[in-house]
This record gives sequence, C-alpha cells and structure tokens, in this order.
Amino acid sequence: MSTPDAPDRFNEEKQTYTVRGVDQPDLEGGVAAIRNVLKTLPAKPGVYRMHDAKGDVLYVGKARALRHRVTNYTQVEWLPHRLKRMMAQTRSMTIVTTNSEAEALLLEAQLIKRYRPAYNVLLRDDKSFPFILLRSDHAFPRIQKHRGARRAKGNYYGPFASAGSVNTTLNALQKLFLLRSCTDSFFNNRDRPCLLYQIKRCSAPCTDRIDAAGYADLVEDAKSFLGGKSTAVQTKLAKEMEAAAEALDFERAAMLRDRLKALTFIQGSQAINAEGVGNADIFAIATKQGHVGIQAFFIRGGQNWGHRAFFPSHTADLPLEEVLTCFLAQFYEEVPPARTILLDRDLPEGPLLEEALAERAGGRVSIACPQRGDRVRLVKQAIRNAEEALDRRLAETTTQGKLLREIADLFELAEPPQRIEVYDNSHIQGTNALGAMIVAGPEGFLKNQYRKWNIKQAATNDDFAMMREVLERRFGRLLSEDVAPAQAGANLEAGASADSGPRLRGGDVEAEPEWPDLLLIDGGKGQVSSVKSVLDALGVEDMPIIGIAKGPHHGREGREVFHFPDGREFTLPVNSPVLFYLQRLRDEVHRFAIGAHRTKRAKAITASPLDEVPGIGPARKKALLLHFGTARAVRDASLEDLQRAPGVSAAVAQAVHDFYHAG
Repeated sequence: MSTPDAPDRFNEEKQTYTVRGVDQPDLEGGVAAIRNVLKTLPAKPGVYRMHDAKGDVLYVGKARALRHRVTNYTQVEWLPHRLKRMMAQTRSMTIVTTNSEAEALLLEAQLIKRYRPAYNVLLRDDKSFPFILLRSDHAFPRIQKHRGARRAKGNYYGPFASAGSVNTTLNALQKLFLLRSCTDSFFNNRDRPCLLYQIKRCSAPCTDRIDAAGYADLVEDAKSFLGGKSTAVQTKLAKEMEAAAEALDFERAAMLRDRLKALTFIQGSQAINAEGVGNADIFAIATKQGHVGIQAFFIRGGQNWGHRAFFPSHTADLPLEEVLTCFLAQFYEEVPPARTILLDRDLPEGPLLEEALAERAGGRVSIACPQRGDRVRLVKQAIRNAEEALDRRLAETTTQGKLLREIADLFELAEPPQRIEVYDNSHIQGTNALGAMIVAGPEGFLKNQYRKWNIKQAATNDDFAMMREVLERRFGRLLSEDVAPAQAGANLEAGASADSGPRLRGGDVEAEPEWPDLLLIDGGKGQVSSVKSVLDALGVEDMPIIGIAKGPHHGREGREVFHFPDGREFTLPVNSPVLFYLQRLRDEVHRFAIGAHRTKRAKAITASPLDEVPGIGPARKKALLLHFGTARAVRDASLEDLQRAPGVSAAVAQAVHDFYHAG
C-alpha cells in the first residue's frame, strides 16, 4: 500500500537557522515538510523517500515503525552534519508501507539501486555476475556462460567473480565432461563433428558419437562436480581409467587420463582452500583515509569461484557495520544469496538481514562472524585482501587525481574535469557509418554511459559533417533535457506533488542531465572547428574543446598534436604521464567505435530484403530462400508460386506478395 504525501507549501521567506555553528538557511523548510508528513504517518513498517525541490530522491530509508523513525528527523539538534545538509534540501516525502521490516529492507535496497540517492550508501560496481548454466530444455543439455535474468530452464552455478574466471572454468569443464556448448540451431544442422570434438572438448552428440544414456552420465557427473562432489567424480574417473587399461583399451584410458588432468587443474587453480565450507559468500570490510573497500569471496561446493573488491560511495561518517549492512542488501538485490554468509564483524541488523535474504533465497540463510576453525582463516584472508585492494585503489585514485589536475592546467580549465567526453567516427568508405562517445572521470571509464549514433543525415564520406551531426544530436538532447528538471522544480515550488512532472521508465523522476567538463575530439583543426560551430549555433558557451590529431608519423612516436579552438597547437613530451592518459582515452574511443561499427557491418552482411516483410520470421524466411534460391526470386514470384513453397501458408504468401506488389 502506498500513501504519497504532497509537500508542505512552506513560506520561502525564512530567516537563517544556525545549529552547532553550521549555517542552514533552508533547514526549517525541511523540518516543516517532515512535520507535514507526520500528521498522517502510520506506526507501521515501511520505506520512506525524501525529495528535494526538484523532485529528485535524496535518501531512501526503512523503518520498523515509520512514525517513530521519521520523527527523529525533526529533532535537528541531534542530527549529524550529513543529515542536516539533507534536511536543508528536503521538501517532500513519499511513503510506502510494508507487511514486515524484512520486506521493507528488501524494498529499500531495490529503491536505492533504482534512484541512486545522494545520501545513501551506494554499491557503485553493480554489473551483473556471470553464471554457468547447464540447460535442461534439450535431450542433450548445453553448458554455457550466462548473464542477466534467469529465464532459461536448467541449473545455474555461480556467481563467478569475473568473466575470466567463468571462461577458465568452462574450458576446463569442457575438457572434463565433454559437454556441448553450441547453440541448438548449430547442433541441429551438423552432419559431421566440429573442431571441438577433434580437440577432445565435446563428445559430439550432434552426430551420434555418443548416445543419450552416455551423455546423460556426463551431465550427471558435471552436476555432481559443480555441486561440490568433486572427490566422487575423481574416484569414478580413476576407476574407469584403470578398467580401460586392464581391458587394453588404451585410447579410452588416455582420454580418461586427460579428463582427470582437467579435474586436477580446476582443483589446483583455486586461490584458497575452502574444502568443507560448502556454499558460502565471505565478506570483509576495510577503511582508510575516509574510503571504504569490501572484499568478497564466492565459495561453491568447497571451490573458490573467484573474488572481487567493491568500493561503495557515500560512506563518510557512517559506522562500518551500517555500510556493510547496506552493501549486502544491495548486493543481493541481483545475486542469489548463499546459504552461509561469513563476515569479519557482527551486524546489529544481522537477524533482520537473515530474514530478508531468506525470503529471497527461498530457504534459511545464516549470517555469522566465525570465531574459530577454518572459517576464521578464510575471513582473515578476506580481510587481508580487502586492505590490499583498498591500498591499490587509493594509489590509483591519487594518480588519477594528479592527472586530472594536470589536464586542468594544460587545457586551461577552472578545476579538474569530473566528466570527460571523447568522440570519434567509424566507417568504411562511407558505409555503416556511426559516431561514438566514451566517458571518463575520476573513477576511470564510465562504460554504462558510452553512446553510439547511427549517421542519418550527414554524407557518410564527410568526417566533418558526421562529427557535426553527432554533436548536434548529443547537445540538442542535453539542452532539451536540461529544461525538464527546472520545470519539475518550478512545479514543486508552486505546490505540485513530488510525483508530478517528467518521468523515466519505472516512475523515476528525471535527474539533471550530466554536462561534460571537457570535450576531446579525435581529429585536428577541421573536426574541432566543426564541433565549435555546432555548439555556437546551439548557444552552448564556455565548453572546453580539444582535438587530438596524430603527428607527422601517424602517432607512432607519441607525437600527438593537440588543437585548441582558437588555432593554438602544442605537443607533449613522449614520456609524459598526461600524454599516456590522453592516448588511453583516444584508444578507448577507437576501440568502442570500431567495435560498434563491426557489429553494425556484420548485421548488414547477414541482412536480407525479406527482413522488411512484416510477419516473416527466421523459419519462413529460410523456407522461402531454400525454395526460390534468392530474395530477388522471392520478390518476383507470383502468388501461386509463393503458395507452393513448403512451410508457407496462404496468408503468409499473400502478405509477401502484397508487400512487393502493392500499388
């Protein structure tokens, strides 16, 4: 049940309110908004969202009793400075009641990931984790890497810490169990074994080199191994190898020996010995110089499936126990919880978190801080890795900050850039042309903000025109979006609801668009001039623009030439760290643009004129092409000929004929 409350129409004419020496001119407005909500707030569990004057979410919190929890915000003198700043910005609240506090904890994590508020602890590295999927929707199940929603039928094993760790494990599993990894369409159209069979990584069920019963035995062995019964699988393979050797079947014995080697490789590649732990996730937290790092180990079936370091943001002035609790709630928003979660410290809300995660896991989840035995050793190793990862992060951050300060001096910026956008075009003789943008900042490359544009209007053999089109579309949209938050703020100041105004998918209030602090253009004077003319026409002023052009020897000696819009040029010493960083940015936009271009070109190569016919899917398109030979022949065929094609109904034939012969 949701009970949103409209913001209080407070008087903007307020005197400055000072608490503990901190000047807070708008603090009374925030307190007034909270008191207005308290009039109808129930003493039930639920989640509350605090909004600023523009409707953006400042904070998401949960409570066992909403009225009691929200009342605390009106006692300003007891609030820490961080919450005073938040209260000074607060102008409205949205309330959602739940059936239990555990349900509120899950909803809080979901809303934090959706809105990413400025005053919540945020899990910045929220990319999906890879899994191994052993499918069950085929007579000969396929083993594959999987990311994203788990819609396919089968057994999922994971998470793995990285794509590299899952790929390594998959390669070893193919050697060990000889399970197919090909798609169903590839499988169904084979008349002889593929290369994977020749290199002994598949048993070739597609050509009946193994029967269904034999393949089912391999699948069961794989399930046993991935489920933690590696010793049983090893014993079984050893007995089969000995039996084959005694029967003088040396070829089979050698194949089983190779599979045992693959099993030994998997077991020996584990970074830590987690035998006897079963399925567990291990977390340890470290702090230094105001930064927080969290190390995670993933143990499945007594095997270490990798580890990853996380660096949550907005953690200043918060107890580490609270940071870790918020982190775990957000982490398990996407990842299925392990039955056992081992931590380096006890959490005050540990029992509540257990209850919430048990609902998500569909069974009991235990959260513990071990005090003795092998589990303590594993936690200590996680603590050591967390501290080392945080040290590396701080060293990288210091280096990155120094580079950005030097860039600010070099390109005459007022302050170090927080958002650098780099642009490039890619095409082959004008075909499949597109523009690309990458984004970099203090935290490195922001890959979730990369963009690409198909060139629609400009001549695709004119690099200057293509660059103009890309920048027109990028900054034209920025300008249009920049009006929306301001309008939303005006609506709220006029007394509109916090939920009114512009929206994105999922009901999110639009945030202010992120403007770049520096534009880097791959090109010389011509490209920089084109970009400058576009921004001038749009009325965008004071936007720093720098062109990066290859030197006289095409950049082989690191002699890139940098171009200012006013015509100035300069080069950097070949051993300059700033030059290396700018080259990395240029190379990254090249990589992204070329990769996007190759994908577009590959789609164009496999495209067919039949793709444009409505109602024609892959199966019917294949039937028509097999019957007529070419798409041109399909286009020229009569209605009677189309109706005689196998697998094509009268209605489909009529649709194809009408598409090509209408008018």
